[in-house]
Amino acid sequence: MFRHVAPRPRNSGATRAAILDAARERFARESYDAVGTRDICRDVGVDAALVPRYFGSKAELFTAVLDSYENGAELMAGDRSTFGRRVAHEVIYEAMNESKLRGLLVLLRSVGSIKAMELVQRTGNERFFNPFAEWVGGRDAAVRARLAAAFVMGMVVSREITGGFGLKPAECKRMCDRMATILQDIVDG
Repeated sequence: MFRHVAPRPRNSGATRAAILDAARERFARESYDAVGTRDICRDVGVDAALVPRYFGSKAELFTAVLDSYENGAELMAGDRSTFGRRVAHEVIYEAMNESKLRGLLVLLRSVGSIKAMELVQRTGNERFFNPFAEWVGGRDAAVRARLAAAFVMGMVVSREITGGFGLKPAECKRMCDRMATILQDIVDG
């Protein structure tokens, strides 16, 4: 499909942001291996030589895409004693925002690529798992952080792929209460 894109005025910040936005869209729709930097630049209407100039490489552009999404730091915001209740309430009752959903799609589409998974694992450890384990603290902090994160991610993915939980309000409340207890037990050790 041919799409004519008008020439962009010269503005390095705007051009870099436009490339990043186009890359977010591409990586949310297609696997890392299927996305080419020329395709991304064509979407923006700029020369493909600008990717190395602004990002260095496709891998560094992909890392910038990963870094542009929320990293789960909000899980660590707030009082530790209310962690389970806060997170369970969010998972059960609050709709996932568009940015989080796109970030999740990028991660899911990356599973089949060895290169992309290396980048996802590195940034995931640096940006989320290591800080989360430190926040959890105490004995077996890394293990408990991984268990809590896996439980939350599993529930979120379950909710998103089924379009909600399909439960009655009283069932949602019981699920939220149980999830809160389990999460709090995990982080408390």
